[in-house]
Amino acid sequence: MKKVNSETETEKENTNENADSQPSSHGTIAESGSIISDNGKYTIQCMTIIGQIEGHYILSEQNKTTKYEHIIPMLAAFEQSSDIDGLLMILNTVGGDVEAGLAIAELMAGMKKPVVSLVLGGGHSIGVPIAVAAKRSFIARSATMTIHPVRMNGLMLGVPQAFEYFQRMQQRITRFVIK
Repeated sequence: MKKVNSETETEKENTNENADSQPSSHGTIAESGSIISDNGKYTIQCMTIIGQIEGHYILSEQNKTTKYEHIIPMLAAFEQSSDIDGLLMILNTVGGDVEAGLAIAELMAGMKKPVVSLVLGGGHSIGVPIAVAAKRSFIARSATMTIHPVRMNGLMLGVPQAFEYFQRMQQRITRFVIK
């Protein structure tokens, strides 16, 4: 009996040590949508992009969002960390802010460490460049991905410059996806 208690205490100590050894800046899945998995051989950071990608405009609290100002520093920390060997990016997004999504995608594409994306549910709109930015991209059989022309909500001036801006933005997205 005493030995079992001793082993249980040792297991608790090991669990606490493992929890303490993980970088605290990455937070928990509830706080950041990210978790670090360590199988003893490789340490993989799992990040999620769920709901709408929130960029320069704050969306209502009724929307499920992923804030790009949270994702970008986490990606930079992942790339710089010697403790993490690879990244698994899980996507289920309807899209969102084009500039924010492209910033995430461009950062992922430029990483030296292995990055894998997995689309579950959907990877729509600006989620497509994020999904294909990884070194390896996978999509579940039941998942969908939709690309559509760039559009804007709110007041917009109907001048040639606005149309040209949308054309350039669409070309940036298309070039990113096909390369």
